[in-house]
Amino acid sequence: MSPHHPSDTAAEPPPPPTGQEREPASVAGLPSPARTRDPRWARPALLALLLATAVLYLWGLGANGYANQFYSAAVQAGSESWQAFFFGSSDAANSITVDKPPAALWPLALSVRIFGLSSWAILVPEALMGVATVWVLHDAVRRRFGAAAGLLAGGALALTPVAALMFRFNNPDALLCLLMVCAIAAVLRALEDGRTRWLVLAGVCFGLGFLTKTLQAWLILPALAVVYACCAPVALRRRLGQLLLGGLAAVVSGGWWVAVVELWPASSRPYIGGSQHNSFLELTFGYNGFGRISGNETGSVGGGGRPGGGGGGGWGETGITRLFSADMGGQISWLLPAALILLVAAVCVLWRARRAVAAEQAGQRAEFLVWGGALLMTFATFSFMSGIFHQYYNIALAPYIAALVGMGATLLWRRGGRAATLVLAGTAAVTAGWSYVLLDRSADWLPWLRWAVLALGVLAAVGLLLTLRGSAAAGGPAAGAPAAGRAAAARSRLALFAAGLAVLTALAGPFAYLLNTVNTPKGGSIITAGPTVRGTAGGPGGRFPGGMRHGGFPRGGTMGGAPQGGPQAGGRAAGGQRTFPGGLPGGPGGVAGRAPRGIGGKGGRMGGGMGGLLDGAKVGAKAEALLAKDADRYTWAAAAIGSQNAASYQLATEKPVMAVGGFNGSDPSPTLARFKQYVADGEIHYFVAGGRMGGRMGGPGGKSGSGGQGGKGGKGGSAAITSWVEGTFTTVTAGGATFYDLTRRR
Repeated sequence: MSPHHPSDTAAEPPPPPTGQEREPASVAGLPSPARTRDPRWARPALLALLLATAVLYLWGLGANGYANQFYSAAVQAGSESWQAFFFGSSDAANSITVDKPPAALWPLALSVRIFGLSSWAILVPEALMGVATVWVLHDAVRRRFGAAAGLLAGGALALTPVAALMFRFNNPDALLCLLMVCAIAAVLRALEDGRTRWLVLAGVCFGLGFLTKTLQAWLILPALAVVYACCAPVALRRRLGQLLLGGLAAVVSGGWWVAVVELWPASSRPYIGGSQHNSFLELTFGYNGFGRISGNETGSVGGGGRPGGGGGGGWGETGITRLFSADMGGQISWLLPAALILLVAAVCVLWRARRAVAAEQAGQRAEFLVWGGALLMTFATFSFMSGIFHQYYNIALAPYIAALVGMGATLLWRRGGRAATLVLAGTAAVTAGWSYVLLDRSADWLPWLRWAVLALGVLAAVGLLLTLRGSAAAGGPAAGAPAAGRAAAARSRLALFAAGLAVLTALAGPFAYLLNTVNTPKGGSIITAGPTVRGTAGGPGGRFPGGMRHGGFPRGGTMGGAPQGGPQAGGRAAGGQRTFPGGLPGGPGGVAGRAPRGIGGKGGRMGGGMGGLLDGAKVGAKAEALLAKDADRYTWAAAAIGSQNAASYQLATEKPVMAVGGFNGSDPSPTLARFKQYVADGEIHYFVAGGRMGGRMGGPGGKSGSGGQGGKGGKGGSAAITSWVEGTFTTVTAGGATFYDLTRRR
């Protein structure tokens, strides 16, 4: 269909796309979508999209090894112990939990129970969540805007770099993204027919989202509730009652686990990791909640950006441009300008629609408000939050951007007319220009691509503008019917060519980033998509506390002032590249390396950035054999400061390893007295030498470093435990690694 509809201001709903026929609304008298029978190409195209997404997300997946070992160790523990499964414990002996609720771990732990411990068993469910998210998003957009819009939205989501990154990784963000898309899809169905069951289903999705990543799941709730309260096709009193039922469903589906944990005797359950007082509610509203907004995160190793535009801090500059910055832009912002432009244009086009006159347009307007409200709420929060913020969090924005691009472009295309064409042309030009800027930040990587995207994007915009000129000329009084028909056909072909070219150029940059991401092994706590970017100190990776970035310690310095001993010693890597404590290569693009097969003596991960804060140690075959020997006689084969260090040895041996101090080493778990009792009772065999942020850094006898920010771990927990162990027990080395044998005193 030509983008030039005869009228630019008509109030009646647009006709269905060519090849589609309307079906009657399901509920008489209510503003439901003009459902269509999809054209014959729609289903094969959807299957092709889902197949391509699966191939991209599964391709070379094993190269990521155990990805984030912090979560992989908890998955391994959950596959061995149902108690660890329920609580989300870091080890099967249930010493401490991860610093999140456990829902994201459950499907992975079940997979490992069925297929055994491996990289594929952990990561394949994540990739399948990505395919499911694309499918649900496609269906939600297709219902009101047609198959083409659904395919465009699904394709845009699948090719978003940060989405491809996280759907191939084992952080909780993949499941959270799927649940948020499902929740929005349910709300949209409720907006169609006003049935309560859809809002209850949305509430269940929000509750499960809470059990995935606590309060982040409820970030978009206010926007969706307001839109439903204003636009639902039922009486106001019924709307409010339905919203209360949906809220109740969210509280029940998310709160049952919280109630069990809070009522469970603390002495018989694991310590709640990330909290300072063994409380999940404290974790929810503190470290993982309002602390992320204010930067006041007790137990964290950094953070605290100043609120407001241009504020700076340990987790990057805050302000309206944050997500367009060198750190964030290439992850998520390729289509963000287009989504914002199309959102404003679509709302302007549909704003005058009245329910009694144009129910279909009213429904479309409500859908734009839902996706747009979700985008704006998340964008504002991410832009101005001062606490911990990593690049991969931006996956939350990906489906909202993709939906707005698919719906907005399709709506304006079908509406046609001068104004719609001008907006589409402008959007194509802006998107191409912004893609050029993002690609230019990696000037040595595919240098031809940025010029090709810019040139073809401008060409697409000019092509759309030329159809306006042709339309005006063909409509003159002297134009005959045959000539006018040929001119209209030519304009239609030109418009289709220009639109296709605009889509191609808009997705070229994200696709290139995606291919780079798929072909680059990813591991550790902070990861990014795409190539090294100018303006960041660390390329792939993230910002460390205090402004340091992954691979970018100030002036090549070391944490704690001295290299660590053992297998994590600082020095020079191959080719003269500087390494930092834990083996983290420095300089632009530096990132912890990985041997081919994942972990331990089978080709272990080189790592331990910031003393093991971001990645675990390489576990050699001799060290693995030492810890595995007689391990069944002990509750924990070993103990190590920090979850990543502990996770490395646990995944290598598949035996419980206690994470002293939790992720940051700053949690007061266990206390020195409790640790001494464990040792006296013969429950721990070895203590891993070396430390991290929450304890001392360095090898045996090292005195550098101090405790985590504000927590008890650094003052009397992990640091005190380390000092006691160093002064009490003898050391043993295995494969270059040093351990304290807690059964042999000096």
